Amino acid sequence: MSRKFSPYILENIEIIDIGSEGKSIAKQDGMVIFVPMGVPGDIVDIRIIKKRKGYMEGIITQIKQPSPLRIAPRCTHFGVCGGCKWQILPYQQQLQFKQQQIYDNFKHLGKFEFPEMEPILGSENEYYYRNKLEFTFSDSRWLDQEDLKHRDQLNLNGLGFHVPGKFDKVVDIEHCYLQEDPSNQIRLAVKKQALAKGIPFYNIKTHTGILRNLIIRTHGPGQLMVILVVKSATPEVMELLQFLVEQFPEISSLHYVINTKLNDSISDLPTELFHGNPHVKAKMEELEFIISPVSFYQTNSQQAYRLYQVVREWAEIQSDEIVYDLYTGTGTIANFVAHQAKKVVGIEYVESAIEDAWVNSRNNGIENSFFIAGDIKDILTSSFVKEQGKPNVVITDPPRAGMHPAVVEQLLKILPDRIVYVSCNPATQARDITLLAAHYKVVKVQPVDMFPHTHHLENVVLLKRNTTLN
Repeated sequence: MSRKFSPYILENIEIIDIGSEGKSIAKQDGMVIFVPMGVPGDIVDIRIIKKRKGYMEGIITQIKQPSPLRIAPRCTHFGVCGGCKWQILPYQQQLQFKQQQIYDNFKHLGKFEFPEMEPILGSENEYYYRNKLEFTFSDSRWLDQEDLKHRDQLNLNGLGFHVPGKFDKVVDIEHCYLQEDPSNQIRLAVKKQALAKGIPFYNIKTHTGILRNLIIRTHGPGQLMVILVVKSATPEVMELLQFLVEQFPEISSLHYVINTKLNDSISDLPTELFHGNPHVKAKMEELEFIISPVSFYQTNSQQAYRLYQVVREWAEIQSDEIVYDLYTGTGTIANFVAHQAKKVVGIEYVESAIEDAWVNSRNNGIENSFFIAGDIKDILTSSFVKEQGKPNVVITDPPRAGMHPAVVEQLLKILPDRIVYVSCNPATQARDITLLAAHYKVVKVQPVDMFPHTHHLENVVLLKRNTTLN
């Protein structure tokens, strides 16, 4: 039998770097140690909780000497809530580590040559930059050590974010710095009213309770959407929705969703309009995009505009060219570049998003677009390309898992002149570009920070076909 691992403490260890997933890095006797919440330059004691063949994992038990880079986090929930883990780093240092993250992934995981990267585009707003947040109700909220001493005297209902690694625990959020007001006021008012009316909060283990999630989307003046997700639409739930209408007249679109499933996903469920408009609108230059309750839209609106500007500039679309936009979502990029092209074709697996894409085209007077819903690997076939026309430019913005191998294979058959690859995961982006490298050269790389105080970012890569090989 293998020997059971016993955690132990390493003292006075220096944090030397930050890794690709945002964890800080230390070394002991040549062994790499991954540690959350560290800052390069910290001298710390580390409790080793896992030991593998090539690395260890640990948690900081004491900061003996803080790094000169370390700053105090702004949020009182820092360290427990799962977001904003880099609040202890000045924003300029965050940007440097994110740029390094791209370089490291391309160097170590990619097998292609790449040019010097453009400087990362930092977010104009470090706080209150998100246009969408999803909060979770729980009748068994997270308790800290002080709370545990008085557990029997506390109300255990909470509304906030999941604790990382603890699917059944929710941090009861007092103030979140991610989304502008009235987001905080709405969340706190909903919680207070629900408690006053005795509406049961959900328990994810027993699947009991009524209130499950609260989603808030903010897209500028007059464009505020609230979605309440419940297990059943009881009279008390209807009263809570009416309370929101009366207390927050700025809500322009109020919905509820009945979710009896074991998971929190609502993309496959119908949404019921309780009050106001069925959607909100977001503006970008002369374009206006409608956003339905389950539609995807980049969560940092200002940075999304800068991202799309890079995509449009690098695509170099001519008036006689056809553009394919893979993983098009609600067609924001496709519609954003449509006026430059002969035709744009958007493909997306979420049917409701494609419905929005069509509406967005019509509302903006765009007549050279075509959208289709379905699995891209099944749609992007030779017959489809023959029907829609061979693309000169392909724009692709896949999920974190990257493009399906069949999609990459089809791109190598189509061989568009230019591919603009947008990714939120430089590791899978490097993998996919490696698969394309036999026929394409990486010309430009532009990181864009959409998510301050996290290790996440977007990266834009321009690939041009090597015509000497084709």
